[in-house]
Amino acid sequence: MKNHYHLPCNIAQTLNIIGDKWTLLILRQITLGHTTYKALQENLEGIPSNLLASRLRSLENDQLIISALYQTHPPRYHYMLTQSGIDLGDVFNSIILWGAKNLDKCYKELIHTACDHKIELHYYCPYCNTVIDREDISVKRAPSP
Repeated sequence: MKNHYHLPCNIAQTLNIIGDKWTLLILRQITLGHTTYKALQENLEGIPSNLLASRLRSLENDQLIISALYQTHPPRYHYMLTQSGIDLGDVFNSIILWGAKNLDKCYKELIHTACDHKIELHYYCPYCNTVIDREDISVKRAPSP
């Protein structure tokens, strides 16, 4: 059963969806092309099978993945990211960048394919057509629907 934050906060509400143990790792494996239950279990060493099944159901209910039957007897499914799931790629990249900067042992780095050099995260305002510094960002309450 999921723990839920009841805070009026985007971070808290997002964690209600992706904050469970293994959830981001499952999504990352699907992103990498491991789309069957067996492939996920093989690539997520240590995940209990009942927990993987539960997380996949939750991810479907939260509309981050969809499943498609590829074998009827016994029934077997493969999993695909929805657009919301695909959009988490930016979150994964941000975590990789943070890890490269802050972890004692770095396992991955993001590089620019064309020149093979490390990349940095920048913020962009499409209204002003400007790259902006973190110090020039503020958080504002969204308008009520």
